[in-house]
Order: sequence, then C-alpha cells, then structure tokens
Amino acid sequence: MSYPMTSSTDPLRIGILGAARIARSFVEAVRPSAKVMVSAVASRDSERAAAFARELHIGRVHASYEELLADPDIDAVYVPLPNNLHAAWSIRAADAGKHVLCEKPLAASAAQAQAMFTAAEKNGVYLVEAYPYRAQPQTLMVRELIAAGAIGRIQLIQASFGFPMADAANIRMDPGLAGGALMDAGSYPVSFVRTVAGAAPLRVSAVSRWGATGVDLTTMATLEYPDGVVAQISCSFTTARHRHAFIAGDAGSIHTTYFNDTGADFPPLVDLRRGTGWDAAREVIKTEALAGFLAEAESFHDLVRFGWGGWTGATPAESIDIARTLDAIAASSRGGAAVDVADARGN
Repeated sequence: MSYPMTSSTDPLRIGILGAARIARSFVEAVRPSAKVMVSAVASRDSERAAAFARELHIGRVHASYEELLADPDIDAVYVPLPNNLHAAWSIRAADAGKHVLCEKPLAASAAQAQAMFTAAEKNGVYLVEAYPYRAQPQTLMVRELIAAGAIGRIQLIQASFGFPMADAANIRMDPGLAGGALMDAGSYPVSFVRTVAGAAPLRVSAVSRWGATGVDLTTMATLEYPDGVVAQISCSFTTARHRHAFIAGDAGSIHTTYFNDTGADFPPLVDLRRGTGWDAAREVIKTEALAGFLAEAESFHDLVRFGWGGWTGATPAESIDIARTLDAIAASSRGGAAVDVADARGN
C-alpha cells in the first residue's frame, strides 16, 4: 500500500517528539540532507525544547506533543521516547495523519506493535521501526550475498551486541520504562537474525542475569527455525563494547559487524569465506561508510514518497516478528523453559 504526498520534490518535514540525546544525534546527522528536514520539536519541558531548538537550529518549538501533532506543516514524526511510550505516541501520531519513524524496539510487546500498525493502516500513513544499520551498504551487501547463494543454504546465525551500563538512574535500567539489555541492545541482534533468516523462529530458549533494579543485564537466547536454521543472540550491559555477527551456510560463511554508523572507527567490512574447508577462499569486501541516521531518514523519505520499494528497513511483518521474538525470549528467561514464539504474550 502506498500513500502519496503532495510532491515528491519537497523535503519530508519531520517533527521530533522529545529532546532526548538520541534525538540530538538524529538532527545532527540529517542536517545535510536535501530529502528530509527537521522542522519542529516538542517536549514536555518547554524550556528544554526551546534550548534544543536554538542549539540545533530547528525552526519551530511546540509546547506539547499534542501541539506538534496538530501542526499542518509536519509530514512525519520521529519518536525517540522511552520504550514504554512508543506505542501510545505512535498511535496518536498516526491518528493525526503523520507518518511515523519510531525508535527501536517498536513497542514493549507484540500486542502493542500490532495495535500501532493497525492504527497506521486505518489512517493511511506509514509506520516503521528505526534500525539505522539496515540502511547501511554493509548490511545491504550481506543480504545480497546471501540472496545470491554465496554461502549456500544458511545453517547457523550468531549476533551479539553489548556495552557497559552501570548508571542505575539511566532509563535503560528502569523496568517500568520497558528497559533492560534485551529491549535495548537485544533488539538489534534479534532484528539482524530476522533479516538474515527471513522468518520468525518457532521456539526460543533463553537465560538472563538480572540487576538490582529488576531489568536483565545480560541475556542469551537460542532461536529454532522451521527450516532447521538455528540462531543465537546475546546482549549485555556488563561487557566491553562489541557488535558483530556470524552467518554460516553449507558452502561458506560471513563475518560482519552491523553498526548504525560506519567509518574509520567502525569500518564497514564484510568478511566472506567461500568454501567449507580451512582453506576456503577469503574475500574482504569494503562497503561505503555512512551516517546511519542520515541513510535511514533518506530511506524513510523514499518510503513516504514512493512506497515500500524505497525502504531498506524492517517491514511491518518483520517488526511484528521481532516483537514476538522479544516477547518469547523474555518469557523464556523468566520462566526457565523453552517458549513457542506463537504462544508468547507480552504485556
């Protein structure tokens, strides 16, 4: 389904709900774009919003989220709010006729995610989940290699993301805000595995280590797929920084990273091995380095203007599968037993 805009040559005018740190990164990254323009910001703290707008040269400040959603000069909204607020404000944005780019994880549960997509479809707007790494040429190359059969039939996928997080006051450590390593860092490897596997898992088994605030600090999970593929994901707030993936097929393998931003510090390389022995031919493929928010925002523009063919990120079906998988991993880690993904129920 596509929802045409008034002109495909005008920049997409984006309003931001909130003045969080990630919103600052988004604004700074998209500033050079001719396709998108951050036109307004709203915050529950009007002084904070005004300071944010002055510093980042945003034209309009709204005193409330509701006021921004009522602005007729805003085409779409970026939602960088705490995880527990994603569903409510994305639905309100859709009801206001705005397209929505919502930060990951899309929602606190699959049920919420489904309600968000239902609202978007009812109102004739696009709603998508923000995973900047999906717009990276590095990720697109991995997908192309797999589709071309470079490593044969996929057998095994591993993806991990971790970083140290010791501040108990950080919103990631608040269970009431849908915090925790799984919902924050873990949504990335789960989404990467969904991208590569092309389907939702049948069953998951997970184990977590818990922090004093009640959130998981580390979670590892095994995911079983209907075609026999097995995947493992891990995420942590207690490790050194790392973000990498490994895909093994019956004719080769791929080592890669999946950073949101690539460049000198995070080189966008794909390490491809063709063959099944220790002597398998190695090819290191270097792809273009990009600012992830910029690449994602311009892909969002293409989605709104031209339809799904212009979108490099997660589709609604993929985002629902990601949310269902996160629900099942959380249920397994708390219950101590394997969980069928179809039976998992988030709050």
